[in-house]
Amino acid sequence: MPVTSRDLAVPARALAVGAHPDDIEFGCGATLAKWAAAGCEVSLLVCTDGSKGTWDPGAELSDLVSTRQREQLAAALALGATGPVRFLGHVDGELASGLAERNQVARCIREVRPDVVLGHDPWQRYRLHPDHRHAGWLVVDGVVAARDPHFFPDHGIAHHRPAALLLFEADEPDHVEDVTGFAGVKTAALEAHESQFESTMGIAAADTGAERERFRRRVADRLAEMGRPAGVARAEQFKLITDL
Repeated sequence: MPVTSRDLAVPARALAVGAHPDDIEFGCGATLAKWAAAGCEVSLLVCTDGSKGTWDPGAELSDLVSTRQREQLAAALALGATGPVRFLGHVDGELASGLAERNQVARCIREVRPDVVLGHDPWQRYRLHPDHRHAGWLVVDGVVAARDPHFFPDHGIAHHRPAALLLFEADEPDHVEDVTGFAGVKTAALEAHESQFESTMGIAAADTGAERERFRRRVADRLAEMGRPAGVARAEQFKLITDL
């Protein structure tokens, strides 16, 4: 699908929803950094505890959960996020997209009151990880629930309708955000997730710098690839939905 739009006006508030710690940085980190630098209040919502994010079969998972929360907070700081960072705490690999989980996401949207919501594309074909699928449905269904006053009236919070929904990892992207100049911020935020170096980023614990530099180059190259359809040096791609 061709790119048909580019560069939303900088929102006053943005909320990014990810399945795991680090998903937001991979999916839209440079866009959030650009907006934060321009004065946007950026907030993050992480659906799972990240407790399966290791290849070590002997890992103490409660320690990993704490580590991943600390890493996510550090990543948000690196992005320049000034809004809240929230953790729903569902067990990694066991996220569902039922009414209880939708309730949680809708409440967060109503509390944060973002102009733009960002999240996983639930329609991406052949997606293997169930948490990414469910997190995508939760962001879509959560936007619908948050906008209408008769969904979850027990919240006691006014309903809220965002202006736009941006889906990353999109099956058919049609929107780009020019993030030229923000590749380094994106990689700095990703590198805050040190527990994921080996399993996600291909960086060995004993790396002397070469593997980390290769990772940075991969991130920059991917941003360059996504920028080409719009004629910009670096970009992140999304499916844009404004009929909310």
